[in-house]
Amino acid sequence: MVLDTNLVGRRAGSMHEVSRQIEAPDEFGTDVIAVAPGDPLVVEVRMESVVEGVLVTGSVRATATGACVRCLDPVTQAVDGNFQELFAYADRHAHHREVGDEDADQEHLVEDGLIDLESLLRDTVVPALPFQPVCRPDCLGLCSECGQPLTEDPEHHHDVIDPRWASLSALAEQPAETERRT
Repeated sequence: MVLDTNLVGRRAGSMHEVSRQIEAPDEFGTDVIAVAPGDPLVVEVRMESVVEGVLVTGSVRATATGACVRCLDPVTQAVDGNFQELFAYADRHAHHREVGDEDADQEHLVEDGLIDLESLLRDTVVPALPFQPVCRPDCLGLCSECGQPLTEDPEHHHDVIDPRWASLSALAEQPAETERRT
């Protein structure tokens, strides 16, 4: 996920486009859904030389896999994201720090003529993933008592009495005895 800035040079206004298919690194997602390590990330990038550094504009496409949060069935989700970020030259970064630019510590840098896209791609893909992926919008999930998929039997239910009211159910079953005593 490293690009060589020599392809674009330092003359402001020069541009170079790159299309690559790269392998996803480890932990490229969340615990629930992620792009599996080694799965392809299709990256299209345009590098433009500007006075401050290299402006990187592009898109990333991938396929994330995980589990439905309702029924635990496998989920596959296409992920598309766009990004634009300035990678500052080391001398410009030093100047920004020198003049007290508050954002200088958060700048991405061109290091030894190379741009590392991993953190930028991660910041683009991970927020695009669903927070609670579902296998389909009308997924009913699992029965909380026995774990049976409710999609297979939507009428499935259990007659469970709240333990706090269980002793009162015994009174409801004995109305005939109460009438005889009076």
